[in-house]
Amino acid sequence: MTEKPASGEKKNGLFDTFNRQINYLRISVTDHCNLNCMYCSAGSMLPLKHEDILSYEEIEKLVRAAAAMGINKVRLTGGEPLMRPHFPRLVGMLSKIEGIDDIAVTTNGIILARMAEDLKNAGLTRVNISLDTLKAEKFKMITRHDKFTDVLAGIEAAHRFGLEPVKINVVALKGVNDDEFVDFARKTITEGWNVRYIEFMPIGTANGPVSGLITTAEIREKVETLGQLEPYRELKGNGPAKVFRFKGASGTIGFITPVTEHFCATCNRLRVTSDGALRPCLLSEDELNVRDALRSGVGIEELKKLIQQAVNLKRKEHNLNGKIGPDDKGRPMCQIGG
Repeated sequence: MTEKPASGEKKNGLFDTFNRQINYLRISVTDHCNLNCMYCSAGSMLPLKHEDILSYEEIEKLVRAAAAMGINKVRLTGGEPLMRPHFPRLVGMLSKIEGIDDIAVTTNGIILARMAEDLKNAGLTRVNISLDTLKAEKFKMITRHDKFTDVLAGIEAAHRFGLEPVKINVVALKGVNDDEFVDFARKTITEGWNVRYIEFMPIGTANGPVSGLITTAEIREKVETLGQLEPYRELKGNGPAKVFRFKGASGTIGFITPVTEHFCATCNRLRVTSDGALRPCLLSEDELNVRDALRSGVGIEELKKLIQQAVNLKRKEHNLNGKIGPDDKGRPMCQIGG
């Protein structure tokens, strides 16, 4: 299964049973978070025990095995990954692995300002920063913390130290921030922001009044009151986003549609939970325990076999059935990795 060309031409790399090339590993390095967002559960769940979390050395060994199979992109998530002690050390360890040419982080940005320089020096390529509102009071309502100015400082520091492109992730929350979609879009014109609107996914324990889906079509209708969007394909690391920009704008607008237009056909990723389970899909309960394998002393070749097994478990498409809560294994989003 490691090589499965689309046509007669041989390709090198990691392929699943549907001929999707897998080159991207998302790793949740902690389930801890310093926010308690209304649509998440990190602030209301009992955290995993320290000994349950993969060590940096275990993560590095797993990534080395994955890189040997064709994985070249790594994204570190949480929870809030920057809360993990000595986090730049992990970035430095991964940046030295042959074949890994892109290391990104998804963060809430609260402590990014004081870590951005160290992360850049360690080998971090770029960051995605979660920010669902441009209003300080609403930020406090959504996150249960008064840290809005810290996030803005984190965005500025990311630009200052070249963690580009800096992308701003906006989860579309009906009745909460849908009145700000145009304000975010305007930032792509006036300040060159790269904004990504994400359809709300019903996973995780909701802590507040999140109800109903705002579709990408509805978001786009609001945004295009500023002007017509044109496709844009030159932004590094687009992932599943469909990216556009306004004519003459230096920033971009991306739409991520996990609910209304799933992107499973082009999925190129595996996930590692914070306690060391390999998952072929965010929205699938299938997983393989690599933590126990790592702690039993298995070698790189045995790890490669486990990775291939996870790849072979990837389904043709997800089955997002509208439930809100942890998955059937009891996992909240903060363990799986957003």
